[in-house]
Amino acid sequence: MEKKPRLLMLVVVLVGISLLTACGVPAYPAASPLYRPQAAGVGVAPGAVGQTVPTAQNPTVEYTLVTGGSYGGLVFVGMGGEIDNQVNPTLAADPGDVVKITVINGDGIVHDFTIDEFGVQTPQLQQRDDRQEVIFAVEQEGEYVYYCSLPGHRQAGMFGLLRVGNPAPVAAATGAAIIRDPADVPPPVGDRAATTVRVDLTTREVVGQLADGTTYSYFTFGGAVPGPMIRVRVGDTVDLHLHNEADSHFSHSIDLHAVTGPGGGAVYTRTDPGQETSFTFRALNVGLYVYHCATTSVAHHITNGMYGLILVEPVGGLPPVDREFYVMQGELYTEQPFGTTGHLDFSMEKMSHEQPEYFVFNGAAGGLATDAHALRANVGETVRIFFGVGGPNATSSFHVIGEIFDRVYEQASLTASPLTDVQTTTVPPGGAAMVEFTLEVPGRYILVDHALSRLERGLVGYLYVEGEEQPAIFHSEAGANMAGH
Repeated sequence: MEKKPRLLMLVVVLVGISLLTACGVPAYPAASPLYRPQAAGVGVAPGAVGQTVPTAQNPTVEYTLVTGGSYGGLVFVGMGGEIDNQVNPTLAADPGDVVKITVINGDGIVHDFTIDEFGVQTPQLQQRDDRQEVIFAVEQEGEYVYYCSLPGHRQAGMFGLLRVGNPAPVAAATGAAIIRDPADVPPPVGDRAATTVRVDLTTREVVGQLADGTTYSYFTFGGAVPGPMIRVRVGDTVDLHLHNEADSHFSHSIDLHAVTGPGGGAVYTRTDPGQETSFTFRALNVGLYVYHCATTSVAHHITNGMYGLILVEPVGGLPPVDREFYVMQGELYTEQPFGTTGHLDFSMEKMSHEQPEYFVFNGAAGGLATDAHALRANVGETVRIFFGVGGPNATSSFHVIGEIFDRVYEQASLTASPLTDVQTTTVPPGGAAMVEFTLEVPGRYILVDHALSRLERGLVGYLYVEGEEQPAIFHSEAGANMAGH
C-alpha cells in the first residue's frame, strides 16, 4: 500500500471463506465452523457512506488485486505492498481517504469488482490481463464487503473486507449447540418378538446457534434438531410420554405419522409448560415416518425445529449395513436477511409466503459440513441414510455429489422393492426416504438438495470417506483443481 500524506498501520485480517467455498474452491483461508457468508455492509447503517470521485483527484490509499492469481480459485489476491500474495486481503483506509483500487484479471474468467455502499462497480474484466480502476472517497467508519458480482462467484469465496477507521466490532451472538449428530442413531431392533416400548420426549425451547455469530429461538424435542430418532418394530406397543419443560413459553404436542388414530397422537398430547401427557399406540405399519409438533401454528412449531423420524422395522429387522446416519432437512423464515449476525427473529409473513432465508440439515446452516458433525465412513463400507424433510414447506431433491444410491426406498416404503441405481430422490415435506450405497472411492462427498440455490442458503453436508485410492474406478494424471465442487 502507498499512503499519502500520512502513514497508516495496516492490520491484515484474513476473511473466513464460507463453507460453500469448501464445496468448490480451495479454502483460502479456512472455512468457518458454521456457514455464515458476510452480508453486505455488516455493522454499517444503510445508505451512502462515501462517494465516487473524479479520477483526476489524487488517491491517498492505493491497492491492487488480481483475480485468481497463482491459486487458480475464485478469489482476489493482493499484489504489492503489505497485502502482497494475500488471499481476499482486508484493505484499510481512514475516514476522509480517497481510495484507488486496481483490479487485474489473472485467470481469464469474467469478473468484476463491487462495493455496494460506495456505488463502486467496475465494468466486467473479460480476458486475462484486463484491468479496471475505481477511485472513491470514504467518510464513515465501518467494514464494507468487496466482492465479484458474477453469479456464484461471491458464494464461492470471492469477497473480502474494506475496513475504514476502527469501527466497533459487531457483536457475535452465541447460543446452544442444537445440531443432532447424524451418527446419533438407535441400534437395530434385530430379530425379536413384539413388545411394549416406552418413549420419553421432552420439548425444550432454546436459543441455539444457527450460524457463526448468529442465533435463533428454536423449539426442539430434546434440545436438538431433529428430535431423537425413535426405533421400534412392527407390532410393538409404544408408550409415549411427552414432557414440556416448565420454562417453555408455548404449549407443544406431537403427531407421529406412524400412528393409526386421530391427530397421530396430537389429540392426547397438548402439553402446557411444566406438564406431561402420554398415550399408547400400536405400530401397525412398517416404514420410516416423520413426527412433528402439531400445536397451532403447526408450521411455526415445525420450522422452529420440532420434527424427527420414527422407524418401524419389519419382522426380523432391516438387513445389516456398516454405518447408519440420520439426516433431516428444514427451512427457517427470519425477519433479517440471510447472513445477518446477531439474534434473528421469526417472520410469520415470510413463512406464509413460503420465502425462507435459511435451508438447513439437522438444524443449522452448514452444520453437517463441520468437523464435529460431518458423516464419516471407509472405503468398502455400505452406508444407510435415514433421510426426512421436516419442512414445513419445501420439497427436497436429495442427492450426494459423487455417489449413486444403490437402493432407494422411495417414500420410505420399506415393504416395497427398492429403486436401484438412483442419482437423486424426491422427498416431500412430512416425508422420508431410506437410501443405501457402498463406498468405492475415498474423498469428500457433498450432501445437497439438488435445488442448488439452497446450498447458498446453508444447505450442505459432508461425507468423508477414508481408504486407499482406487485408480481403476476414479483417476486422472492431472491434479485435482477443485473446479465446481
